[in-house]
Amino acid sequence: MPRLSEVIAALETLWPAERAESWDAVGTVVGDPDQDVTRVLFAVDPVQDIVDEAVKLGADLLVTHHPLYLRGTTTVAASTFKGRVVHTLIKNDIALHVAHTNADTADPGVSDALAGALDLRVVRPLVPDPTDPEGRRGLGRICELDHPLTLGELAARAAERLPATAQGIRVAGDPEAVVRTVAVSGGSGDSLFDQVRAAGVDAFLTADLRHHPASEAVAHSPLALLDAAHWATEWPWCELAAAQLDEISDRHGWDLRVHVSKTVTDPWTAHAASSVTTS
Repeated sequence: MPRLSEVIAALETLWPAERAESWDAVGTVVGDPDQDVTRVLFAVDPVQDIVDEAVKLGADLLVTHHPLYLRGTTTVAASTFKGRVVHTLIKNDIALHVAHTNADTADPGVSDALAGALDLRVVRPLVPDPTDPEGRRGLGRICELDHPLTLGELAARAAERLPATAQGIRVAGDPEAVVRTVAVSGGSGDSLFDQVRAAGVDAFLTADLRHHPASEAVAHSPLALLDAAHWATEWPWCELAAAQLDEISDRHGWDLRVHVSKTVTDPWTAHAASSVTTS
């Protein structure tokens, strides 16, 4: 039975904190380094529903992709949303560890998991990490399809393979256009349009695309866009990360039980389609 400090040390080999962006808040948020860990839960968001799930599961450690406190705070009072999360964790002896941008750029990382969910073959990072001599780490991934698909078929595959959300998959482009190469980036990706255009891919799959960057992207190039829910594009990483910890546990002879939350924490709960009109 490993101690929390031993499990965290193992997780740091996968996602070293020093590889996180300077603005990020990663690492252990709550937890006693000497406590025993027998059960671990992976999730995207450290929200109350997930913490309650960890309590019900009997988890000793919750690992999330998104930080709990990305900016400073002056209170952890249980009357606040995040303070209640902290109180629940501490009262139930549950540690919280965060791997965010250090997991985005890892090899394998968030975008590898997204590509894998869609059966896309990863070729290289979209934005390589200049500190990686092997050129495998970085933000986003450039991918190839084993067999060309139409944009409509690729969108249907994404809708089928990614966790269901109210948003589904938004598409910009001709649904009959042939797609052979795809850039993917888990989470918000419209800051990467310059790199995506430079890569010369047929389509870009990401989340949180804003009106003006998306409009400019499709107006000045044949690039097709697929916009999924932020949570849905990052959830596949939870399964990848859980499998990585399982492998480490087996190698060390630990008796860890590793779980992935299937609770949907995407904030949008319904979708009303606009009426289709023709002139």
